[in-house]
Amino acid sequence: MEASFWHKKWEINQIGFHQDVTNPLLIKHIGKLELNKGDRIFIPLCGKTVDIAWLLSEGYQVVGVELSEIAIKQLFEALGITPEISNTGQLIHYHADNIDLFIGDIFDLSVKVLGHVDAVFDRAALVALPPEMRLRYSAHMVTLTNTAPQLIICFEYDQSVMNGPPFSIIASEVEQHYAAHYDLTLLDAPNLKGGLKGRVDAIEAIWLLNKSG
Repeated sequence: MEASFWHKKWEINQIGFHQDVTNPLLIKHIGKLELNKGDRIFIPLCGKTVDIAWLLSEGYQVVGVELSEIAIKQLFEALGITPEISNTGQLIHYHADNIDLFIGDIFDLSVKVLGHVDAVFDRAALVALPPEMRLRYSAHMVTLTNTAPQLIICFEYDQSVMNGPPFSIIASEVEQHYAAHYDLTLLDAPNLKGGLKGRVDAIEAIWLLNKSG
């Protein structure tokens, strides 16, 4: 899936994937990450998610990466914050107190640029990528975050009825990507109210990943 696909979505404001409320599974299960106030949480492919505002209000630092500068500009406007903007390699860096957002390809984000993170909340990254990119992404995340604990949200649905994104990712695929490095726990898997995009019944599963050993 080309970057142009997502740039076009933001340019024409076709962002049905954006949610106007904090993800309830994040609120319910963030305690499983055993974080302290001030810890730094990484949100890959963050868009302009309101989850960031909630995490900041709870006393966490947030770092994210997103392809679309439109999304990041809108996010800071919603927060009422004027960021400092600089170039970092191939990425654009928007910075303010307790928040660092990088604009560009996540595969251009390095350990050095990202810095230390205490946890990951993958609410829309793994499910946004086609199968051939997901293996590369998951391997990159393991290295990029030094196997920091993760909460990952996946959808399970019949892709013969509707194709992604977001794509359907079942338990065996989560294991394929992460079981070599993490202990995996399925925390919750409620039915998605109203179905996915209102078109197909779906389960919204949230996984906890803790470094093995």
